[in-house]
Amino acid sequence: MADHHDTHALVIGGTQGLGHAIAERLIADGCTNVIIAGRDIAKGKAAAAEIGATFRAVDLADTGAVMALVDDAATTMGRLDALVNAAAMTDRGSILDTTPDRWDQIMTANARSPFFAIQRTAQLAIDAGHPARVVNILSMVIHGGQSFLAPYSASKAALANVTRNAAQALRQHRIQVNGIACGWMDTPGEDMIQRRYHDGGDDWLAKAEAKQPFGMLVKPVHVAELASYMLSPSSGVMTGSVVDFDQHVAGAYPE
Repeated sequence: MADHHDTHALVIGGTQGLGHAIAERLIADGCTNVIIAGRDIAKGKAAAAEIGATFRAVDLADTGAVMALVDDAATTMGRLDALVNAAAMTDRGSILDTTPDRWDQIMTANARSPFFAIQRTAQLAIDAGHPARVVNILSMVIHGGQSFLAPYSASKAALANVTRNAAQALRQHRIQVNGIACGWMDTPGEDMIQRRYHDGGDDWLAKAEAKQPFGMLVKPVHVAELASYMLSPSSGVMTGSVVDFDQHVAGAYPE
């Protein structure tokens, strides 16, 4: 079991779905210093109160604000030694219909802002002389993705590369950077997406899960266990790893 009694964590995207599950898991594992961040102030305050965390508002479209958030988190908690990049923009777009503006929006939210959140976290940890751990939430689309997720897939593939590159650059400073590439997940955000983009009815989840090998979509609580481990001393020297968390094997073909 991961021990987070000495962890000071910032979970960007921690107000709902997987990010919220990770923050909740950290607290269950002993963490008493957790800041969750997101755009929706009302939702964020309610989510923080639910699990006993602190909320900060931030919009990933503003990279400067994200960097300022990291500084604020370190000041508020006395140090910052655990960062989770869980927020993402999942708007649809293919190679044929994605606009330059939509491409820039998605790349900023999903790759640019997380990159600079990692940078600032690392700078602060190095200056303070303590180790730190980062977990980036990726997606199985890093292996290609559906045609209607072209910019999203590109942004997550970019963040996967950032994960490995940063891990290599920061290991001498005792800063670990790992990623989790999640498959199709059962979250409130996915429910909204299915209803908005794919004509999903009230039974979309039951229908989808009936077709899966393990009879379910990926559950946030399961991924949160792995994220908590990666952010804890129990992960040892693990760094630069991108773990596929799915029931479908990338590159495999139907039997």
